Amino acid sequence: MFKKIATPAIVMMAAAAASADDLTVYSAGPKPLSAALAEAFTAKTGITVNLFQSTSGKVMARYEAEKANPQADVLISASWGHAITLSDAGELLPYTSPNADTVPASLKTEDYVAQGAAAIAMVYNTSLGLPAPAEWSDLTDEAYKDMVTMPDPSASGAALSLVQGLASQDADAAWSLMGALKDNGMIVPGANAAALNPVLSGARGVVFGAVDYIALGQKAKGEAIEVVYPESGTVLAPRPIMIPATTDQADEAKQFMDFVLSDEGQALVADRMILPARTDISSKRAGWDELSLIDFDYVKAAAESEDTIAAFKAAVE
Repeated sequence: MFKKIATPAIVMMAAAAASADDLTVYSAGPKPLSAALAEAFTAKTGITVNLFQSTSGKVMARYEAEKANPQADVLISASWGHAITLSDAGELLPYTSPNADTVPASLKTEDYVAQGAAAIAMVYNTSLGLPAPAEWSDLTDEAYKDMVTMPDPSASGAALSLVQGLASQDADAAWSLMGALKDNGMIVPGANAAALNPVLSGARGVVFGAVDYIALGQKAKGEAIEVVYPESGTVLAPRPIMIPATTDQADEAKQFMDFVLSDEGQALVADRMILPARTDISSKRAGWDELSLIDFDYVKAAAESEDTIAAFKAAVE
């Protein structure tokens, strides 16, 4: 299979076009992580990586559009539901990396495995004099009137995961909470950045359901924000890495997956403030033993995602 270089793309090693031995990786952001993994893999193996980096939605749209002439050898998404859907359709090459031993069972199957995960959190601006929230329900208090934002679950897989997790515990309580937040002036402006940016600027005070690694990165740059994980529980938004069954570079694709799950690859994941998939890899953020996680059925949740989004919209209208 001849592989054209994806556009926009980052090409590791100078090449005008991909050769039959190149590896084509389609990856959701963050862009610095995608580029670092590709560059380090090439340095280690000598295998050129042609990298298309975009949002999860655009990655999957490109994959779907190319089904008549498949190009991707590896897919990395920020939505666990994408992996579930492709696996159910029989479109993934089964592979279990030897480096996946310490990845929790909930974050791996015979068809895909987490590269890492975000934890979903509350993020508040510390310069506005707001009380520090401790629980999700705190944001319904008068102190947070007209101060809360939330990513739209129809635009953010991470926000959808949070809603799914909360609803799995008690659906009536979850929809009641969403309604109370709306009554307290919560806005749902769009995807993750649209919810976080007003809090960074001080126009709003708190994000309900922020992707933690994005906020942690902003805090490290000096933004006046804090990240809070409720003790009552939060959810993970795993980032699956998977190999399309149509690849003609199966060996190289497996090597790439092995590298992402290696000590070096997982250290690069940790450098972006993402929770490494392997529990034995340390990171500069809240680790596996510091998070109270809601255990829910990702497969069932993915099958019911449209119903969940509809119920959310009804609750906040």
